[in-house]
Amino acid sequence: MLEEVERWLAVRSWAAADRPLDQLLDRKRAAGTTVSVVLPALDEEATVGEIVEVIRRDLIDGRPVPLVDELIVIDSGSSDRTAEVAAKAGARVVHRDEILPRIPALPGKGEVLWRSLLAATGEIVCFVDADLRDFSASFVSGIVGPLLTDPEVQFVKAMYDRPLGDAPGQGGRVTELVARPLLNLHWPQLAGFVQPLGGEYAVRRSLLERLPFPVGYGVELGLLVDALHTVGLDALAQVDVGVRHHRHQDGQALGRMAAAIYRTAQVRLSRGHLVRPELTQFERGPDGFVPRTYAVDTEERPPMLGIKEYALRRVA
Repeated sequence: MLEEVERWLAVRSWAAADRPLDQLLDRKRAAGTTVSVVLPALDEEATVGEIVEVIRRDLIDGRPVPLVDELIVIDSGSSDRTAEVAAKAGARVVHRDEILPRIPALPGKGEVLWRSLLAATGEIVCFVDADLRDFSASFVSGIVGPLLTDPEVQFVKAMYDRPLGDAPGQGGRVTELVARPLLNLHWPQLAGFVQPLGGEYAVRRSLLERLPFPVGYGVELGLLVDALHTVGLDALAQVDVGVRHHRHQDGQALGRMAAAIYRTAQVRLSRGHLVRPELTQFERGPDGFVPRTYAVDTEERPPMLGIKEYALRRVA
């Protein structure tokens, strides 16, 4: 590990308990900073309601100065009751296609996060995946905390244990098999991040609006790498929020995720020739193995600062 990373781990890795909620509320009151929490959601009716309820109960309702000013669920086309459950629990629900309708939406998580910058208004934007179980408000307060208390910090990732069933620490298979090797080999300054692909992170809007967004699974790696090049390692941080329980993908879905992440890394390593952006997987059918070929996400959205609707909103 680079000496620079060892030093960074000592000064930019914290635990959520290091910044008690009362301290954060005092800092927020003094600074007047606004915080938006965004949950990208697709068919998450089983979990999204509890997450919204916990955030409202612990970080919004009944407080003279709430930690969270805005709680938004961006529904990217759910076929279940995700939108209804989220709204009933107290979130503002916005459909992906209602945001920036001039540009047809592409499928993918990164697309939703990119569009959310037009739906949310906070100076700090905190992203939280909508499939978390046993959710704690520290997932939000922990990663927002450094942005409220340290003006030099601009991007904060959550770190946590990810059990796989009953096996502790066995989750995050794409992280260990794909993302971590890529980062250690090509961006060793980022080798200190425990959960580089985690979906829980808080970022200053002034940074997010300057970054391109891969539209699919590569969005977390892309944002982290681009943030490093834009603001430097010392502006990045991570906070331990405990244990993350969520729905795990099957092996083939993980394969598609890995391909998208590799492609995102490849683009950042060289803006030249791309490998064929497709992945063929095999499923057993009645007559043997059947090949299924999937397109790998190849689109990226430009920095939001270049979108005219966003520029007009800033002027207004």
